[in-house]
Amino acid sequence: MENLTINIKDKNRDAQTKHKADLFFYGDEGNPFLAPRGVHIAGNKLIVADTAQNRVFIWHKIPTTTYAKPDIVLGQSAITDSQRNAGGEINGATLLYPSGIWSNGNKLIIADAWNHRVLIWQQFPVRNGQPADVVIGQPDMQHNLPNVAGVGTVASAQNLYWPYGVWSDGKHLWIADTGNRRVLFYNTIPVKDYQAADKVIGKNSFEEKDYDHEHALWPYSIKVSPEGVLAISDTQYYRTLIWRNWQDAFTQTADIIIGQPDLQSGGQNQYRLTPQAHTLSWCYDIFMQDGALWLADTGNSRILFFKVIPVENNQPATDLYGNLNFETIGEHLEAGKEHSERLYWPFSISVSGDKLVVADTGNHRIVFYNL
Repeated sequence: MENLTINIKDKNRDAQTKHKADLFFYGDEGNPFLAPRGVHIAGNKLIVADTAQNRVFIWHKIPTTTYAKPDIVLGQSAITDSQRNAGGEINGATLLYPSGIWSNGNKLIIADAWNHRVLIWQQFPVRNGQPADVVIGQPDMQHNLPNVAGVGTVASAQNLYWPYGVWSDGKHLWIADTGNRRVLFYNTIPVKDYQAADKVIGKNSFEEKDYDHEHALWPYSIKVSPEGVLAISDTQYYRTLIWRNWQDAFTQTADIIIGQPDLQSGGQNQYRLTPQAHTLSWCYDIFMQDGALWLADTGNSRILFFKVIPVENNQPATDLYGNLNFETIGEHLEAGKEHSERLYWPFSISVSGDKLVVADTGNHRIVFYNL
């Protein structure tokens, strides 16, 4: 009876959630999303990594209805297909657990995480199953082992191990090489296969394997603002690391920490039983626009908003999306309920103009908010 009372009370409070979604989007009506972990807006295009079904969907116009058939699917030959590597041998047209996405509407870059590679389309795809032009992290389109030769292989400037996040400013490229616990940097977006990175963040050399609390333990996502601020989601240390100037990240530790008081701390919600405005649990993504910052506090099932990018450690968020208040326990109490305002393990964020778009992974949907 006690649990029933709590659930009813929470459902009544759900109607008072401050930020109401503008649209709950589930993909193609007969072929909906399954645990999408990547979302990106490029101009008026919506790009979604339908991760658990090994495909990436593209809409040329941002949808305005609950369901909409995609214009293009990548990783499969048809929009209804979903097998790992399209049910066959790996090649330039297949995907296995795609996650991070970046595009400027002309180029497209996808983190093909479980194939341990990043794929680049030099011109935006125009047909279903179109193969990528360039592969990073593997010597060709037919290889997909961790660090090319398999688990236990030493990392190098050319290989990758579970790359989950990608980002570009249109000139440079950053890859969150998560399994190797580092971020790789390329001076220019690669135009040839197996191109070596130019610099590394989080390690003293490309071959180094050790890690410590001063660097990202599990860098899942990386973003760089138009003003040059760099942020890394350090998921397993329940924190986001920020450098005021992205170039400083090669030679020094982070200037600012969100979610922890210092670099030595790494407690989930800072060892509290419930979250607070300044704590994090399994944070997977960030986005910065116009001097503000949004953070996917995934384990707490919420998006934190900072009106101004923090300037000191452990700074509390200004606002939140997808939950009742800063202290509410994060697990979604209405899992599977269509159109619930509550988020459930949101993994990815994209902000464009006045739209905030969230990959609400646990609810198998994309959520749009008007800012």
